Amino acid sequence: MPGDRHEEGRRPRLLCLSPSFTPETTPTAIRAGKLLGELSRDWDVTVLTASEGPHPSPAVDVRTVRPRRPRRLLSLLRRARMDKLIELFVWPDESVFWVLPAVAAARREIRARRPEAIVVFMMPYAGGIAGLLLRRLTRLPLVLNLDDSPTCTDMHPHYPTRLHHRLARRLEDAYARRSDAVVYVSARNLELVAARQPEQVRERMHLVRYGADREDFAAGAQQPGVFEIAYAGAMSGWWSLLGESSARGLAARAYDAWSRLGRYERAKLDQRTSSPAPIGRAILAAIASEPAWEGRIALRVYGNPYPEALVARALEAAGVESVVTVTGSVPHREVAALLARADLLFLTLPRRLDGSAGGRISAKTYEYLATDRPILAAAPRGENWDYLEGKPGVWLVEPDDEQGMQAAISELAAAKLRGQPVRVDRSALHRELAYATRAEEFAAVIRAAMARRNDG
Repeated sequence: MPGDRHEEGRRPRLLCLSPSFTPETTPTAIRAGKLLGELSRDWDVTVLTASEGPHPSPAVDVRTVRPRRPRRLLSLLRRARMDKLIELFVWPDESVFWVLPAVAAARREIRARRPEAIVVFMMPYAGGIAGLLLRRLTRLPLVLNLDDSPTCTDMHPHYPTRLHHRLARRLEDAYARRSDAVVYVSARNLELVAARQPEQVRERMHLVRYGADREDFAAGAQQPGVFEIAYAGAMSGWWSLLGESSARGLAARAYDAWSRLGRYERAKLDQRTSSPAPIGRAILAAIASEPAWEGRIALRVYGNPYPEALVARALEAAGVESVVTVTGSVPHREVAALLARADLLFLTLPRRLDGSAGGRISAKTYEYLATDRPILAAAPRGENWDYLEGKPGVWLVEPDDEQGMQAAISELAAAKLRGQPVRVDRSALHRELAYATRAEEFAAVIRAAMARRNDG
């Protein structure tokens, strides 16, 4: 994966902007850290980030650039429950306060290090604005990595107003048309955006998926006599569970109405299906059909950021508190060990009420495939379903198919509890999933952008 060499004895240099970076555990931070770690074998890589250190990236030179955020004002608005004003007037997101400091720091780095190209990792989305400004100021090739499309209806089913949707669409079009290459992680999202671009812009659009390294997810010993289902990451839908079970007062209803005022809704998602309620009920049904399994099957959710009191109330409202355990934030390096001890890995995305195909693909899809554990994926038809269909050891069901979930759990739990746990050979996928492979793909995009800029 060699980079282009422009001067004798000097490795090509890359300047990267990634508002989120390790040690943060967002998908963007993990992806950027992994890809740049691999690229640093052949490139001299400098990263500017808003993330506080220490940054465990010895092969990459990481610099923290602090945003000029009006902290007191934002804090005051949130305490006054005026978050809607932030939604309306802080665009495209709060990382916009990082743009000017990042541009200033990047120009200093460019003068000092003379990089061959600039790469920006998003989400959040405002970092791309910094990239466009730098391309205009320096004329360096620019590669924009969009982990999730700003117009993906899975990630953004609604906008504060119709104007905000139009702005998001125009911003995404600007990213595609004014950069030298743009990268998506979802083929379906890439196709949707490419369809509205001119021919010469479509040529700059590339698919480089998330990845996962097999060695990060080595098999571990399971607990005998129990069947543990694991979910890694933040589940949502907690408020929708409470909404089903508790009458809301006049003040709460008024606040909800204020929050929705002017909202432009592009897709309706069933948020209950992105909570532990459906699989919790499936576990209870499996236990009811086999009473000897009482206390031996449970779902553990690792890395949930929502308040404990909210989670407890929601689980109780759904009636699944006896079979679901939720823990707080977990460092990404510990996730592998938690997955390694599980007997079944669970993945869920919300059901799309209009039946349309979704464009989002969860980053944990690839991490799960790097293990030898069975996977139960409750996903709507779309990108995530298409990618998982036909993969070994995957049980695919619709997000609200509790009967299908129960059947998969019963089959796999019965095998484990009789001493024959199911293990899956996915060695054929390891090369495809590896971040070394993803970095090769990404390096090819960077080189293509450099060649295109030089030709231009």
